[in-house]
Amino acid sequence: MLDSTVIQVILVVITSYLLGSIPTAYLVGKRRGINIFEVGSGNMGATNVIRSMGMVWGLFVWLCDSLKGVAAILLANALWPENRAAATAISATVAVIGHNWSLFATLLTGTLRGGKGAAIWFGTMFMIAPIQVLVGMWVLGGLVIALTRYVSLAVLSMFGISTLWLIVLIGQRELPVEYTFYSLVVTLLILLRFRENIQRLLSGTERRLGDPA
Repeated sequence: MLDSTVIQVILVVITSYLLGSIPTAYLVGKRRGINIFEVGSGNMGATNVIRSMGMVWGLFVWLCDSLKGVAAILLANALWPENRAAATAISATVAVIGHNWSLFATLLTGTLRGGKGAAIWFGTMFMIAPIQVLVGMWVLGGLVIALTRYVSLAVLSMFGISTLWLIVLIGQRELPVEYTFYSLVVTLLILLRFRENIQRLLSGTERRLGDPA
């Protein structure tokens, strides 16, 4: 028989992946007669929703995707209460994976696809990071958008400063060492999914907020 801890970890992984996989942007677009996979960048994310359906719907998708990260961590802590730090780190990481490579989006389209992980990452950070980190990254992100209108640059800037901040806090033992796993793996996931945005930013061809889909 499997050890109870192994069963708890398996349950955390499965539930977190399935929560992360919920294709919020697709469901919202479908109600409005739009296939989000066929407009704009074809990405299952809030920025593409903003360009194709407007700011209100984009912010709604952003909120829902963020809440997927919150829900994954809350459920993981309920499933594995004996080790909340590990449950949080694993569930937050797997939820991002689920969003980026969504089971449901793959079943709908026949192609392995998903979002870029930014919104759900914000939700997990809301549960993990101290208030000063959250405020700092939002202030930086707001400034970058105000000055450049590049959403991708804002996300990458917010991600960079908050990840470095988390690593420092982990090193100072102000956050659980288990969060190191989350920080390192999610760094790879975000950079992987934003690699095309980074290339366009470097070449000056990245679209700005407000540009049409």
